[in-house]
Amino acid sequence: MVSQEQRRRQLAREKFLRQQQRRTSARRRARMRNSVIASVLGVVVIGSVALYTTGVLKDDDDGKAKAVAGATPSASATSKAPDPCEKAAKGSVKKLSWKKEPAMTIDTSAKYTMTLATTCGDIGVALKASAAPHTVNSFDFLAGKGYFDHTKCHRLTTNGIYVLQCGDPTGTGSGGPGYTIPDENLKDKSLKGNTYPAGTVAMANTGQKHTGGSQFFLVYKDSPLPPSYTPFGTIDAAGLKVLNKIAAAGENTGAGDGAPNATVVINRATVGKS
Repeated sequence: MVSQEQRRRQLAREKFLRQQQRRTSARRRARMRNSVIASVLGVVVIGSVALYTTGVLKDDDDGKAKAVAGATPSASATSKAPDPCEKAAKGSVKKLSWKKEPAMTIDTSAKYTMTLATTCGDIGVALKASAAPHTVNSFDFLAGKGYFDHTKCHRLTTNGIYVLQCGDPTGTGSGGPGYTIPDENLKDKSLKGNTYPAGTVAMANTGQKHTGGSQFFLVYKDSPLPPSYTPFGTIDAAGLKVLNKIAAAGENTGAGDGAPNATVVINRATVGKS
């Protein structure tokens, strides 16, 4: 016969185990959200605490739950600037996933371009097929499947580094195509002094090697970053103007890292061979 005290202790142990499971799940979700920008902002915090303090490097439940990658509006967020973008085209995001990286189909000796037709204007990108073949092949595959169509660019960083992050169909910072691709082109001659220059398009990742998926970031101003994120394209002049328009509208936390105030939706993404 189980006494009341034994039963009470059993229930307490079960409650503790449930709490541990929830904390483990929270840590896992936070790590998935911590794509390239969260990792780099941690570095920026070390060097310039007075400019940007987020607690993202804390190794505890509270620190990870409040990681900057969440892009949650804060109570002290500044008032929104006017939205400079148009209404999104009709359509919905496709829920697509694959178990493995697509087979190589691109011609690595050819030139490829990607066009992001967004609500804020077209962003043209010259792709580096020979230097980053797996990445360009993946984007060619995903764009051909309509994977990026109607997706929101979910993150804008305006403090320390200067990037717009896109490519997540869920809009949460944790989505992906179901497979990962290897890091490539990390010794690109454009990456001088641990800086990704304005006009670079590079892969986001979880902070670990070879964890790129579909999320990518567009650099609109020179940004200090370690060479850990595959640079696979260069934005054209018109595209940079679009990015600067988006950046000028700010982000929704007022702290320099959050969802863009501009409604940036990729109506359609296309990759073409020239």
